[in-house]
Amino acid sequence: MDFQGRHVMVTGGTGALGLAVTGTLLSAGAELHVPYLHAAEAERFPHRAEPRVHLSGPVDLASEAEVVRLYAGVPELWASIHLAGGFATGGIAETDRAALLRQLEMNFVSCYLCCRAAVIAMRAGGGGRIVNVAARPALEPRTGAGMSAYAASKAAVAALTEALGEELAKDGILVNAVAPSILDTPANRAALPKAKHDLWPKVEEVAATIVFLASTENRVTRGAVVPVYGRS
Repeated sequence: MDFQGRHVMVTGGTGALGLAVTGTLLSAGAELHVPYLHAAEAERFPHRAEPRVHLSGPVDLASEAEVVRLYAGVPELWASIHLAGGFATGGIAETDRAALLRQLEMNFVSCYLCCRAAVIAMRAGGGGRIVNVAARPALEPRTGAGMSAYAASKAAVAALTEALGEELAKDGILVNAVAPSILDTPANRAALPKAKHDLWPKVEEVAATIVFLASTENRVTRGAVVPVYGRS
């Protein structure tokens, strides 16, 4: 897959999955735009000295004004990959309105605003690719028991993806999402030390699916929420 000279936005690019995605894109020649919320994220980002990486921050992706400014600084946007989000467990009795709204803002509102800004930019450029990140509970809601606010926010991302896949096809903008199960990361291993880690999908494997969906090689797939479960 050749991204030579193509500008790609990657939200959440400083996270575990983000590092795999940005590394793959850099190897393919992409010009990367990576927003961050906290300065420490930028400081530990291993690609920060790469001349084809443009870090921006702090950026609140749930702020419409800040998202508009972020995308206005990207020339000829080809792809927008939305990895940013947040996870929270808790039964409904323990999850109040504030906690629900935090999950919606972190996972759905940020995704919606970035999709909107990307579409405006891509229409001006004649097309592009958008890739969102849902989650397994978005496709299998019963697995969201004990984390219903998170599951609902990711289900909204999945619904948005399918709706936009239909809405934007005529503009040459293909919109898709991946839906991971629990990813094999050091943090997840520490949280679940007795789990069968070898069954979890690896971040590099999920990144490969994301990068394909964002590439020119993807000519026909739109409105899909692709399960990336590994063997879990």
